[in-house]
Amino acid sequence: MPVTLVTGASRGIGAAIALGLAERGHDLALNDISRQEEHLRQVADRAAAMGRRVEVVLGDVSDKAQVEAMAARILEVFGRIDAVVNNAGILIAGAVDGLREEHWDRVMDVNAKGSFLVIQSVLPAMKRQKYGRIVNIASIGGKHGAPEQAHYSASKAAVMGFSRVLAQEVGPLGITVNCVCPGIIYTDMGRVNLDDQQVRAAWQAKTAMARIGTPEDVVGPVAFFASDDSAFVTGQTLNVDGGIVFS
Repeated sequence: MPVTLVTGASRGIGAAIALGLAERGHDLALNDISRQEEHLRQVADRAAAMGRRVEVVLGDVSDKAQVEAMAARILEVFGRIDAVVNNAGILIAGAVDGLREEHWDRVMDVNAKGSFLVIQSVLPAMKRQKYGRIVNIASIGGKHGAPEQAHYSASKAAVMGFSRVLAQEVGPLGITVNCVCPGIIYTDMGRVNLDDQQVRAAWQAKTAMARIGTPEDVVGPVAFFASDDSAFVTGQTLNVDGGIVFS
């Protein structure tokens, strides 16, 4: 069974990915911050009920020491790390002219630096195995952006650029690196855009499939990149948005 780390797995897209991978036979290390522990353990229990081995690894992905401890624990329990899904992310909306520096820093630290730190912590194991599947959850916001999300868009664009370079560095070692870019997905974070019915209707009108996405819509593409079905695919970004961005 492949061993896969999913960050930000307590709810929304992360929880859906964790459960979808469990259904597909992955053993799981599930991460989130301490205040999400109750929800994270509920996800872990559901995955374990499918017959999967599951380890909860709490930690802030923007803190190097916590990330390194998390990776060490996964290797202690499972002995290997086959795939990682960097899903942990935050959004603090704010227009550029009033955006607080600490909000810029926090969004960049979690979304961009967090992905970097997690990958850096698991790469030694993947290199030893000569195998790895890295899936970074970016966003169509990193391609086109939206008002009051400059820092979020910048962080997700950074993830995509980082992934393209990393793919070139680790490809000869049997490690692939790809991005999934969700569109408008109805999650707790997505409600920043969707609580207003007019905003929701406008996004539906912009989407070729004329609906808002669900967390489960993201699972299949992530599972593809986390499997050997994508063994000859690396450095790519896949829009999972129902038809908003066509590039």
